[in-house]
Amino acid sequence: MAWLRRLLLALLGLLLLAALGLWLALRASLAPLDGERSLPALGAPAEIQRDARGYVTLAAENRLDVARALGYVHAQERFFQMDLMRRNAAGELSALVGPKALPLDRQRRLHRFRHRAEAGLAAMPADERALLDAYVSGVNAGLAALSARPPEYLLLRQQPSPWVAADTVLVAYGMYLDLQASQGKDDIATGLLRDAVPADWYAFLTQHSADWQAAMDDSRLQAVPVPVGPLPEVLRAARVACTDCGLQDARDLGSNNFAVAAAHGADGRAILADDMHLGLRSPGIWFKARMQWKDGAGSHDIAGVTLPGAPLLVVGSNGRVAWGFTNTTSDWADVVALRLDAAGSHYLSGGQLKPLNRAVERIQVAGAAPVELAVLESEWGPLLPQKAPAGQAYALRWVAHDAEGMNLRLMHMETAADVDEAVRWAAGAGMPAQNLLVADSTGRIGWTVAGAMPRRAGMGSGDMDHPQDWSDGRQRWQGYLSAAEQPRLVDPADGRLWTANSRMVGGEAMQRLGNGGWDLGARAMQIRDDLRAAERFDEAGLHAIQLDHRALFLQHWRQLLLERVLTPEFVAAQGLADYRAEVEKSADAARPDAVGYLLVRAFREQALKQVFAPLAGLVEANGLTLRDVKMVPETPGWALIQAARPDTLPAAYRSWPELLQQAVLASRKELIAKHGSLAGSTWGADNPTSMRHPLSLAVPALSRWLDQASQGMAGDSHMPRVHNHGHGQSERMVVSPGHEEKGILVIPGGQSGHPLSPFYRSDHAAWLAGEPLPFLPAETAHRLVLRP
Repeated sequence: MAWLRRLLLALLGLLLLAALGLWLALRASLAPLDGERSLPALGAPAEIQRDARGYVTLAAENRLDVARALGYVHAQERFFQMDLMRRNAAGELSALVGPKALPLDRQRRLHRFRHRAEAGLAAMPADERALLDAYVSGVNAGLAALSARPPEYLLLRQQPSPWVAADTVLVAYGMYLDLQASQGKDDIATGLLRDAVPADWYAFLTQHSADWQAAMDDSRLQAVPVPVGPLPEVLRAARVACTDCGLQDARDLGSNNFAVAAAHGADGRAILADDMHLGLRSPGIWFKARMQWKDGAGSHDIAGVTLPGAPLLVVGSNGRVAWGFTNTTSDWADVVALRLDAAGSHYLSGGQLKPLNRAVERIQVAGAAPVELAVLESEWGPLLPQKAPAGQAYALRWVAHDAEGMNLRLMHMETAADVDEAVRWAAGAGMPAQNLLVADSTGRIGWTVAGAMPRRAGMGSGDMDHPQDWSDGRQRWQGYLSAAEQPRLVDPADGRLWTANSRMVGGEAMQRLGNGGWDLGARAMQIRDDLRAAERFDEAGLHAIQLDHRALFLQHWRQLLLERVLTPEFVAAQGLADYRAEVEKSADAARPDAVGYLLVRAFREQALKQVFAPLAGLVEANGLTLRDVKMVPETPGWALIQAARPDTLPAAYRSWPELLQQAVLASRKELIAKHGSLAGSTWGADNPTSMRHPLSLAVPALSRWLDQASQGMAGDSHMPRVHNHGHGQSERMVVSPGHEEKGILVIPGGQSGHPLSPFYRSDHAAWLAGEPLPFLPAETAHRLVLRP
């Protein structure tokens, strides 16, 4: 047996050597933190300083050298994340991970974003292109300077491809895909509803809530009452059972920002708060950076968060102006119903038949043969895959497809001197249209839409919500609005501004913006009321609003349960005493330990699903989901439940009380099956952090190494502290321009994307706990000098 022992020892030695080799390879791919390195493109030496959490300060002689240094550090800390972002937008993931990514790549190739990015570079202004080229040179220098390729490529057995200028444009296109996710499906689904029900029912179902409104100009929309006639048959009985009956108010295209002017800020200061809501993952989307340089206008010192893959400060402060974004959820795309010839190769436009352009996209696939995909395009945009009526096809007219939708104009926010200049630069910025809030060092605040806004001709607000026939030329886009035509609110009399993805303003501005799936408004209302509950705020006061998880929105559903559904007879018959007790005692806030909150939330979702199951089945039969329809089920659903008319009852139920009781029993049963018991059905158990690394999703054994610590989280969709099943606050920022030392900036996870880095989880514990971290970097702990 001695030979067997020697063999086992030899095998153990080989395993240890292999593990040591792997560990050394992983260590070799860590970013160097101290010393000196060469970056040939630099005009003068630059420094990359890091504090103990890895928060980076970049100091250089000019803005182009700062861009080179930023590209260098992005590549060394986050290159795999950057690679995934460019490949996702371009439809090139299969070349990295193999055939499993082909379905997503096919979806992405519809937009031909690689082609559009390369075409757009030729028209980019010289100052923007110079910044981009400087960044690209820094990225490739930083990648080349690593002693080994980033660890993800070892597992994938791939080599990272160099960065090119078009890749940065693709990263920005990726944000379009995230933030304007419907890409025409909402118009098609809403058109199905419009064609299926009478006009009065369509107006009722698609109304924006009159109960949950918080527009910044205090404008209001009138409620549309329940129609006099009975529920249309198509909404009464489900012809096709829905499999995804989810509610649109869980779309999660969210973010909050709010600001107070000098009259309401501590020490007479304007203060801005911003928390952008995105899917949470590891590493997080943002990278904190402070950037310092000089030019002919003097010295510049800016800080905030950057997006790895791009050379710009996305949100932050330049000492004179602070700015932050939320998604507008307004209407930035239209679906054109093309009229085709018998062969399906030509479409009608201006009274003439025009040929569809056919572009062939070649998709490279790791470990398999390339795949070719034909993309058909009209003058208005590519043809969508959704089924259209006979003799028609749907084409997508989208801002993201136009040259106006992509540029680096946001770079000028870094040097804006005041609110007025910031608002001017925002108009026409090449980015997914965002609510921009700004505050300046003189105490002023303002709002506008950052991004290109199409000038629609021959179209009312309702025409923007369903497919349209543009063949006679009456309906069309006539270029884009000028800066003077874009909506804005500057120096409001109230001294407060807020946005939270719901309707921002009324009147003509609202008509120009359109409804791209506005949030209900409960979150915006809670923020507005929090801002108006006190006369003066400091940074801690605004940070507290970001963490407000009181369940004000759900209280009318809680009252419905207690007063009309959980009757003594029903509770006794079904053994619901513990259910009612939890609803009574723990439904006031979305706390991790709250059972009552989850019970009320689940009851609401189940009740609305039961009311709208026939509609969900209708749209699913056409390849869409209820989430795609431009309606918020809360408003019409609540109105139907309150009216409780027998002629508006879904056919599956004999009475409205029966429907509501079944919603209690069904939701309770689902929660117990999921969590094991009613007592175990806490909101935290249902709503964990779940910040996964892309590779741990494919290889679960890597989860403990790659994923961030998970815990049950406070917060939900309809309150300021948004956290809904892995979607939440991707950063929390509070800052007063000129007083950055008092500000707050926290990101989930950490600065580095390398799991062996000391900065991989550096901010995560504070983010979980809702603790503030300083807006500016702390004392320098590491210094890396870059020399030409």
